[in-house]
Amino acid sequence: MITDFKNKTAVLTGAGSGFGLECARIGAKLGMNLVLVDVQQDALDRAAAEMQAAGAQVMAMRVDVSKAAEVEALGAAVLERFGAPHFIFNNAGVGAGGLIWENTAADWEWVIGVNLMGVAHGVRVFTPMMLDAAKKDPAYQGHIVNTASMAGLLNAPNMGIYNASKHAVVSMSETLQQDLALVTDQIHASVLCPFFVPTGISQSHRNRPQDAPVAKPTRSQLIGQAMSDKAVGSGKVSAADVAQKVFDALAANQFYIYSHPKAIGSVQTRLEDILLARNPTDPFSHKPELGVELKKALRAD
Repeated sequence: MITDFKNKTAVLTGAGSGFGLECARIGAKLGMNLVLVDVQQDALDRAAAEMQAAGAQVMAMRVDVSKAAEVEALGAAVLERFGAPHFIFNNAGVGAGGLIWENTAADWEWVIGVNLMGVAHGVRVFTPMMLDAAKKDPAYQGHIVNTASMAGLLNAPNMGIYNASKHAVVSMSETLQQDLALVTDQIHASVLCPFFVPTGISQSHRNRPQDAPVAKPTRSQLIGQAMSDKAVGSGKVSAADVAQKVFDALAANQFYIYSHPKAIGSVQTRLEDILLARNPTDPFSHKPELGVELKKALRAD
């Protein structure tokens, strides 16, 4: 259980917008040292200027988290500037929709690269540093928060790559928590599973790398983008609300963090499907008009 955040160091990926930016804002208020990481330079510069103005010690680095060498260089820079960090927010993520067979190899590489390998590199680079710090100092406490999604616990149609990447993040986080418990009582993990929250993820194609060529979007991808824009844009829970839930969870050593606890009913239905070996329930059963609309749009001539 962590209650004192002052002068502790946090590494935040995806810090230029959404949850990363809001967690950085809370961190600045709590007097933390902030390592801000993003792939979008202008957003990163704005975030760094804001946190410095708020009085935080800031280190900002442009990093593509899907690239192992870049995350390793980040780790070395953090160690040199602040020593071993206390908090890692593996938060960077991108979205992609469309029928699962219509996504290109480049789509798969981009989304899995950021959403899954970005978290994997964060865990791989920073956990050993944290374990080393814990060995040297019995008072050291650390926490790793991986951002997954309710799409890591459910499988909505027309969101295949995203679902696959986020299920993997949930699995990785649960394993990380268990593995940490084998070797230390000083470091813990959490997984953040937000539902539809206005963060900018529905516009993540703005940061798609130049070497991941974009095919002309298919009908299903255009429909998926429109539905995502609408759902994310109309979210009633803000990114700031979710960031506060993250810090509350850190203080309580809570593993699963939900932005919309009521959505867990759909997860229960999915797990019952698995337990009873029944075919997957229509994820739109609670809002049938969404499924009807999607089917109609996809089957239109």
